[in-house]
Amino acid sequence: MTATKIIVLDDDPTGSQTVHSCLLLTRWDVATLRAALVDAAPLFFVLTNTRGMGAVAAADLTREVCHNLKLALGEEQQAGHGINPILVSRSDSTLRGHYPVETDVIAEELGPFDAHFLVPAFFEGGRITRGSVHYLRVDGKEIPVHETEFARDSVFGYRHSYLPDYVEEKTAGRISTAEVERFLLDEIRGDVSTRLQALHDNRCCVVDAEIQADLDHFASQLKQAASHDKRFLFRSGASLLTALAQLPSQPVAAEDMSSYVRGGKPGAVVVGSHVKKTTQQLEQLLNMPRVAPLEIDVDRIASGRAALLQDMLDQAATAHASGRTPVIFTSRIERTFADQATRLAFGETVSELLMDVVRGLPPTLGYLISKGGITSNDVLSKGLALRTSRVVGQILPGCSVVCCPPDHIRYPDMPVVIFPGNVGDDQALAEAFRRMSGLHQNNNMTL
Repeated sequence: MTATKIIVLDDDPTGSQTVHSCLLLTRWDVATLRAALVDAAPLFFVLTNTRGMGAVAAADLTREVCHNLKLALGEEQQAGHGINPILVSRSDSTLRGHYPVETDVIAEELGPFDAHFLVPAFFEGGRITRGSVHYLRVDGKEIPVHETEFARDSVFGYRHSYLPDYVEEKTAGRISTAEVERFLLDEIRGDVSTRLQALHDNRCCVVDAEIQADLDHFASQLKQAASHDKRFLFRSGASLLTALAQLPSQPVAAEDMSSYVRGGKPGAVVVGSHVKKTTQQLEQLLNMPRVAPLEIDVDRIASGRAALLQDMLDQAATAHASGRTPVIFTSRIERTFADQATRLAFGETVSELLMDVVRGLPPTLGYLISKGGITSNDVLSKGLALRTSRVVGQILPGCSVVCCPPDHIRYPDMPVVIFPGNVGDDQALAEAFRRMSGLHQNNNMTL
């Protein structure tokens, strides 16, 4: 009997922000992929971190993952475990990322597909699509995403919120606006099975969604079409994964995530994201009791990296020994760069220092909160050197908690909060800290 497995190539580790009990892979050798293919969870994530790379490197890495995945699927087939993969290229719900680079490579390596669907909706983060226009809800207002700071990203900027125009822009006219097939709200809330069956030749489709029930209904029809040999590829935000996986409630409630904290010890917070929302959240966190602010002056890296690192580690150890939680954050000054390559290189330099800090934090750390998508990927794959980890649930809407394996050399069983840069209100980071540290909601006095 052929089993179905949802396989997510995630360009940072935040795509697991609506699911639980599944594996996150930071390695994609054939043996690791085969272990994930036979895991009990209906889906798993391959954390490619391609949003932190240039387009050529992103294409090469995606091709490597797909090549190994094809081998792993073939070996499982030969072992009598046939698997029907549902392939998802999960990316940013505010449309930043290497589209169509990644979907093109997946189609070349694992196709042919009858269609690829753009489904960027992420309801927990206030991202919806109506009339094929993608919106961000902010303070009760719906703002077309091309009017937000995300559209001005120096690497992944764009001019259009109307998704067919976005496709034409990003494909440089290879797929025109008129060629994009639109699945509108009234349609996906009804019966689109005939339309799905008629798709062929990797038709580009964009999908509306305002609430989770929209995608739940649409996903049921997608899976029905797939059972009749239609092959679909998805470029999506996280909410589609909720619909495809149909998981029960997470085993531990969000408010009780402190039960995973090791020995009731204080944790640490690492902040790499520089979006405006992160800075606002950081300001609120630094007003909380039992925190020790540790700012990394990134201008010191070039001239005094070793001394800067040792200074951070010494301060973090002192804070931890006194029962406080070090909050380690990069200086908030916004920088401009001559080109994309320079910006990415600077980001890698800063991340390398942050990961050295993570590797040197006290081994008795109770938990870790990682703020920022690319930062979190580096924390898991480099700072903690995890081959795999398992999502245990969400501590806040859109914020996953994963646990290090029990045999981890430095932090066995330590919970790690993966907190995307652009998720939550101003108090969200402080609330995640409050829940992990076991502080009461009304405890706002410095201790």
